[in-house]
Parts: sequence; C-alpha cells; structure tokens
Amino acid sequence: MAEQRVWHAHYPNDIPTTIAYDEKPLDSFLAETAEDFPGKKALHFMGKEMTFAQVYTEARKLAAYFQSQGLEKGDRVAIMLPNCPQAVISYYGALLAGGVVVQTNPLYKERELEYQLNDSGATFIICLDVLLPRVTNVRGNTTLKHTIVTGIKDYLPFPKNRVYPFIQKREYNMVVKVESSKDTHVWQTILEEGHEQYSPVDVDPKDDLALLQYTGGTTGNPKGVMLTHYNLVANVQMCRNWLYNAKRGEETVMGVLPFFHVYGMTTVMNMSIMYGFKMILMPKFDAEDVLKTIQKQKPTMFPGAPTIYVGLLNHPKLKKYDLSSINACISGSAPLPAEVQEQFEKVTNGRLVEGYGLTESSPVTHANFISGSYVNGSIGVPWPDTDTKVMLETGEEARVGEVGEITVSGPQIMKGYWNNQDETEQVLKDGWLRTGDMGYMDENGYFYIADRKKDIIIAGGYNIYPREVEEILYEHEAIQEAVVAGIPDPYRGETVKAYVVLKSGHKIGEKELNAYCRNNLAAFKVPRIYEFRDELPKTAVGKILRRQLVDEEKKADKETI
Repeated sequence: MAEQRVWHAHYPNDIPTTIAYDEKPLDSFLAETAEDFPGKKALHFMGKEMTFAQVYTEARKLAAYFQSQGLEKGDRVAIMLPNCPQAVISYYGALLAGGVVVQTNPLYKERELEYQLNDSGATFIICLDVLLPRVTNVRGNTTLKHTIVTGIKDYLPFPKNRVYPFIQKREYNMVVKVESSKDTHVWQTILEEGHEQYSPVDVDPKDDLALLQYTGGTTGNPKGVMLTHYNLVANVQMCRNWLYNAKRGEETVMGVLPFFHVYGMTTVMNMSIMYGFKMILMPKFDAEDVLKTIQKQKPTMFPGAPTIYVGLLNHPKLKKYDLSSINACISGSAPLPAEVQEQFEKVTNGRLVEGYGLTESSPVTHANFISGSYVNGSIGVPWPDTDTKVMLETGEEARVGEVGEITVSGPQIMKGYWNNQDETEQVLKDGWLRTGDMGYMDENGYFYIADRKKDIIIAGGYNIYPREVEEILYEHEAIQEAVVAGIPDPYRGETVKAYVVLKSGHKIGEKELNAYCRNNLAAFKVPRIYEFRDELPKTAVGKILRRQLVDEEKKADKETI
C-alpha cells in the first residue's frame, strides 16, 4: 500500500509503512531457524525443554509418517491439542507434508467436533489420549481415516512423566489405553521408529492454504476461514516490525493464549518459530501457575487477552511474584479496559497496549504503539500495508468521528470461507473485508470500536454501545469483570443489563452500583438490571461470551411465557 494515510504520521521511525514480505511457505522458517539456532531452546513445557533442531527433527519425522499413510498436498489435518510440544510439532509437520491444518478446540463436544471434521473434510486428526473416546464416538460419521494419539506425559521430564497418569486418572476419571492399528497410531512410536525423509512439496505461498481456522460468529454454523501461507507469514512479519525492539533469537514469549486460536498461533507460535524466540507453553490458564512461571522463566513478551491480565491482577498472591521481565504485551480478542492496562503496566513496568483483529485477517490489523504514543480506548492505528475505511450503510465513507462499519484490506486478509461462496461474497468485496464491527476514526488516524453490529443495544430509539458502559463499570474498585448486553424489554424494545463479577473481599449492592453508573453515564445508557455472578462464560482465549448470556435471557423469557 504505497499511498500515505493520516496515521502514518504517527509511526515511529523504526516502523515502516510498507514491508517486502517473504513469499515462502510458512514451514520453511522452521528449517531456517533450526539452521541458525540449532542448540537454542525453542520451547519450555512444564520443565521439559526442546531446541529448535529437535523440534525440526520431530516435525520432519511426522511429515514423513503423514506421507507414508497417504497424505497428499491439500489434505486437511485436524489438530486437537492444548499448548504443548506436540501442538507445535504437529502444526509444522502437517505443513511440511503439504497438508492444511485445521485447528480444533480440545473443549469441543462431539456434535461440534463432528461438524468441523465433516465441513473441513479432514482425513487425519492428532489428539490427546483423554480425547480419544470423543474422537472415536464420531469417527464413523466423518471423513477421518487416521487418528494419531499422544499424551501430556509424552513430553514431561522424569519424574513428572511417571506421576502424571495418576493425576490424569483423578482429573478425568479415566485411563486410556491406546493400541496401534491400521488407522490408530501412537505418537511415541512414530517418533521413536520413524525417519526424517519426507518428500518436499511444491507450495505457492499466495495461493495454497496453510490453515482452515474455524470462526463461530454469532449466528449459524462456524465457518472455515481460508488462510494462505502468505497471509500468515505477512501478519507475523507485520507483528515483528511493530515490535521493532525485539531481538531475533533473544526474546522469550509467554504462551498462555491457546495455539488453536489464531491470535495465539500468530503472535506466540509462528512468530517464535520465525524469529528464534523461546516459547513458554502453558496448556491452560491458571493464574498462580502463570505468576510462578513468569517469575521463573522471565518472559519478555506476553500477548494476552483482558481476562488473562484481570485474572493475574486480582490474584491474592500477586505481590509475591516478580513480573518485571515483561517488556511488551499486545492485548486482543476483547476491549482492554483502561484501568486494567494502567494497573498491569504498574505491576510489570512493561508496556501493555490494545490491538484489534479477527480470524479473517490472520488476525491482527491494528494496534497501539509499544513505544511512542498510546491512546486509551483506541485499538490504535492500522499496521503496515493495512488500509482501513469506516463505511456508512449508504455505501459512503464516514467522516472523521462518524460511526460506521470498519472495513480493512491488506496482505493478511483471508482468501474466503471454505465451501461457502455466499458468505464470502457478503464480507469480501474488491479485496476489502467487512468486519461487522462498528467504529470510527479520529482526526489523527486512531481507530475506536463502538461495538459489533449485532451487539449494539437499541433502547427507546437510542443506540447504546456496550463497551462504553463496560469501561465505566471496570473503573469501579469493587468490580473484577463486567459485560453489558441488550435484553428484550416490552416498552423500550431492549434494555441494558450488566453482568458483574466482584473482586474477592468486595461487596456492593445494586442500589450503590446504579448510583455510580448514573453519576458517570447518560440516563439512557445506565443498566436497568444488574446480575452478580461468580464467573462469566468465556471462550478458550478468554473472550467473554456476551451472546451466550443474551441467549440464556431469551430462553428464560420463553420458559416464563
């Protein structure tokens, strides 16, 4: 994108407005990093460490095995794993063999799993042993031909590997015995007995898919977002340029965000592989485990989501731990409350900034600057080579400060939705992606999200943006988490309801909270109903599920009629 935009005036000198992207397969970067840093630690997992050379060796063995079992270029490989060494090795092994990765959430129930496997046409799946019964139950109804089974203990150091089966039995109430057959394969056997001689596959980075990433949206079945090698490489290289102080081969990245989510995949896994950073892999978010790990492993970078930072800030033992190694964090997946950002920066002395993106853009399109100006409440400015317009329903471009739909274009934008031309045509027009998010641009080129189109509350004719109300709630000292939604109202059409989780040891009543909101919001924006909860429903990456709360309300309404 050669044309200068208003936001380019704010770019630090070290960030280019345009980049010459590598037109190479994503997996080729593992080979380069293994050659440049063969003995450097690539990952740390619960005490186990692996070098880049070891990761590359195991990925090649897996690629050779895939091909020996009939995998051909373009075949889909489902990976149903938490953050663990196998998740990294499987991803790059599948790409080396010419496959297309289908990231599959380990929390999926059988119905969701069956749908995704059939829609993607996956012929291979790699899963944990405790997930094998779920896979087995749906397998006969899918296109699957091969299942590769691994376990957390496979990469634990002694004596943890001996103890883990007992923990697993207690936690999952099962002991899974995996026996090898013509269509069920044991991970350890593949790597112990396999060879590295896979056949390299000719890949066109701009045209060939690397990933089918399923995105839920708010209605209908999940859609498979088609991301090419070039899409993913470009977004990582944008990210690296944004973090221009990061040194190749020297950073350590906290890997709490799940790799089966495109945000964790890009900002932790793929960036670490491409630039020789060490990854700290955590299979699930546990606040105290994360605090202990930060103190011990000293990560310098920590991509996350607001609920992750909130969980750490509100842990009763927070002050016991030293988090000062953290220099840079980009928060995504949900709005970052200003209060959370300020508190986290005080605790770490690092920089936490808000970014923005979506699955269809690999995912990042905007962020605030890690070094330089930061605008609270803004998602920042577009990344290099990323153009953005705010469009009105009339088809005209909005004026400065006027709310419309955010649309983006750039090299990270998806090829389209898998086997879904109608949906593709609705959101992709002439290279521009309609995000479905309502927002505006200020006179300096900083962008702000008002809310998703479908989340706007229309009460008594007024448009109310949940984020604005949530920001006020987060500023209250007693509130740990809050989400606002529109629920049916016979008089106003919709009314504002706030769902609130209080900090430990704090008490506040509905009356007091209502008075606080009335002091800080226009009357029509003040929640009419408050519900206090112990926790809020969230996605695996920590995004609060507003739509689930709305659906619960609608269901309850029907039951009372």
